[in-house]
Amino acid sequence: HDTTLPVTLDDIIYHTKAVVRGNSNSFIVADMPFLSYQISTEHAKESAGRLIKEGGAHGVKLEVGFQQLDTVKAILGMGVPVMAHLGFTPQSVHQLGGYRIQGRNDAQVQSMIELATALDQMGCFSVLLELVPSTVSQKITEIITIPTIGIGAGPHCNGQVLVTQDLWGMSQKTPRFVKKYAGLRKEMSNAVSSYIKDLETAQFPTQDHCYDP
Repeated sequence: HDTTLPVTLDDIIYHTKAVVRGNSNSFIVADMPFLSYQISTEHAKESAGRLIKEGGAHGVKLEVGFQQLDTVKAILGMGVPVMAHLGFTPQSVHQLGGYRIQGRNDAQVQSMIELATALDQMGCFSVLLELVPSTVSQKITEIITIPTIGIGAGPHCNGQVLVTQDLWGMSQKTPRFVKKYAGLRKEMSNAVSSYIKDLETAQFPTQDHCYDP
């Protein structure tokens, strides 16, 4: 969750518990929101622990740069599985200068490879790559031993993320990496417009929608 969204750790715990209630055999990863792990290592450990103990998650995901390696190590030291989020990291959107593709020059690519390798060796169970060229994600996937999950990172990752609202076609703007499998935004808009029209012209409700004998 990026810094523009007022999402708290308690919010994530609440929604994680809801997912856990409906889960039968999936591995559930809870996203650590902004300020849940940036303040201090001890605070990060407490936040990760709450997501596991209170939320019922099986692992946590956090956005990682070289400055977060000690934090990742500390969370792993608790026995909590960690997914590391690399490339475009939404919580740092302002520092990155907006929604920009990462890994477009040799220095960025080399830095990302070194970071992914360090996280692999440290014991993370997977790496999420967001908004990076497919050639970069392919290199990383081939170099590290843990699975890579892509979101706008091309076909070479071991797994893919597609936000459900994008999949259903509910988003107003569609990023380049999204494939829409339905057009629910248009259908929902048409349905609401028809409903309003029926109300205004007294076409709903009619006697057919009443419980009178």
